Amino acid sequence: MPFDRAQLKQRAGALAQQGVRVGTSSWKYPGWCATLYDSARYEWRGKFARSRFERNCLAEYAEVFKTVCVDAAYYSFPTQQFLEQLASQVPSDFLFGFKVTDEITVKTFPNLDRFGARASKANPHFLNADLFGSSFLEPCNGLRRHVGVLIFEFTRFQPHDYAHGRDFIADLDVFLAGLPRGWPYAVELRNPHWLQPDYFSCLAKHEVTHVFNSWQAMPPVSEQMSLAGSRTNPRLVTARFLLKPGRRYEDAVKLFQPYDRTREVNEEARQAGRSLIREGAKAGPDRKTFIYVNNRLEGNALETIAALTEPDGTET
Repeated sequence: MPFDRAQLKQRAGALAQQGVRVGTSSWKYPGWCATLYDSARYEWRGKFARSRFERNCLAEYAEVFKTVCVDAAYYSFPTQQFLEQLASQVPSDFLFGFKVTDEITVKTFPNLDRFGARASKANPHFLNADLFGSSFLEPCNGLRRHVGVLIFEFTRFQPHDYAHGRDFIADLDVFLAGLPRGWPYAVELRNPHWLQPDYFSCLAKHEVTHVFNSWQAMPPVSEQMSLAGSRTNPRLVTARFLLKPGRRYEDAVKLFQPYDRTREVNEEARQAGRSLIREGAKAGPDRKTFIYVNNRLEGNALETIAALTEPDGTET
């Protein structure tokens, strides 16, 4: 369905009052100009200024949505200045989802250029609760009222990382026990066979949320939702619709850029998202539900969200 900015603003606001917040994974996409964004706001000397756009467009995004997932926090620990700049652009009722920095969640550094000499080596700070507290949580204290969920995203572990899922769960249990209490934590796995009762029980023990996630090697979100015990925190539900299961990230980028329109409808993901919205609205505002959609799911996260939030669950 076509994207209607005013209509989606009304729907997002109404859902937020019911405890359900729907937003996107990141927000700095020029392909959203003329739909979500007014490109004239970011012109300099008659031309679109990308740097001005990326610096200021969150304010315009927050005119419509009540949450966004900050992927940038995954790549480096957020500074207080960075977080204050984000908070300065959003209203008081806006809540962020933050991906926790991979310095905490990566067991072996991937063989990528950005890791330099550390590539392919063991990470000495993996699951370091003290480092997380000092380098991630401490800068967040100043905007704590804007923190909706903190997501520990664990990329797919290889056999040399953990021979068995139970070994990871044992380490995760110790880590979660050492975290400061009172923050909204969530865990996102990329090892599908580890979605077992002992994993869900570990999260429930610490009141940590399992993130329902649509990703290359993961089962569809609807299958994750059907697993016994998968709602591990009665006060917080989180889902991220990122990729069609079976599709590589690199292939989705090539297929969907510049993310200006829907190129492929993923009906399974849409149905799962609608189900979570209905469930969250029924539970009421005492339970927070966060649903994040990525452009690489269908080609345009805005249009996907418009379809998810149709009041009767159908498209027109």
